[in-house]
Amino acid sequence: MAFAKVTEIIKESPAFTQLTDLSAERLGGKVLFATDDFFAEKENLIAPTRGVFITDKYTDRGKWMDGWESRRKRTPGHDWAIIQLATSGKITGFDIDTNFFLGNHPPHASIEAINITNADGITNWENLEWKEILPKSHLDAGSQNFFECNSTEIYTHLRLHIYPDGGVARLRVYGEVFKNWDAVAANQEIDLAAAINGGQAIACNDMFFSDMSNLIMPNRGANMGDGWETKRNRTPNNRDWVIVKLAHKGTVDKIVVDTCHFKGNYPDSCSIEACVSETDDVENTAKWEILLPQQKLSADTIHEFVSQINPSKAITHIRLNIFPDGGISRLRIFGKISK
Repeated sequence: MAFAKVTEIIKESPAFTQLTDLSAERLGGKVLFATDDFFAEKENLIAPTRGVFITDKYTDRGKWMDGWESRRKRTPGHDWAIIQLATSGKITGFDIDTNFFLGNHPPHASIEAINITNADGITNWENLEWKEILPKSHLDAGSQNFFECNSTEIYTHLRLHIYPDGGVARLRVYGEVFKNWDAVAANQEIDLAAAINGGQAIACNDMFFSDMSNLIMPNRGANMGDGWETKRNRTPNNRDWVIVKLAHKGTVDKIVVDTCHFKGNYPDSCSIEACVSETDDVENTAKWEILLPQQKLSADTIHEFVSQINPSKAITHIRLNIFPDGGISRLRIFGKISK
């Protein structure tokens, strides 16, 4: 397998990359099948972070690569892989990232999609009624390749085609979570902020060390990088903040603030405000009310708040404030949807 000196082509990320990655492994996405992953496993396609390159790392099959890579094709046809989205959703755009694949990237790719209620037991993926949502498109080597998607349909599975073979480091599928709220009972407690339900971190004043979207991912943080962390701020009485759009308008019963892995850099305290808005332009225009008064925090701890929550009407957005700065691993806003 040929490879060249490592370089990186940097492109400006389009606005759709701020949406939820519906295919993300940590959200629950899966790579179900690939025609060939001889050099590098198909599961790498949806792993967190961009692919890495380790100069001296080899396997018994050749150079180790952080992505999905098929062998050089010596027969007619091309390679493809099946991705099961973490949740059904409407797709807005793609990033087909060939990071560090330079002499071995596919020159072209296309994507098809389908909505399948139950994919268990499917063995012949080719006979399904796929719909093309990204026509055969050119890919640059060692680069994030961004493509918009104009489809308004809801999909559950994708088929990524590469022509004819080669390596793709990561596939990101950006869009909006679709959840059937009619199936959620009015008295059912649900995490209104969770990304898997459709919650979104939409704005913050600082995410120097790690991204705000980590706050609403499933499970506890894997490490200190898997959270929202701001830089050190020496301004007296500083407040850092992040705004989360709830998956559905609802009332709040319990709040969980988890500082998992944050030990010498957790915030001293936090508070949470709430508002009701028809739009996401809430930072300076919304009427914010205190949902959770300022609470002391501890290192590497799950903090649960119930009695401390101020009674409120149904809300659509929350703003988590931390004092003066630091890192939060996860935020859970448990409550009931407003029917």
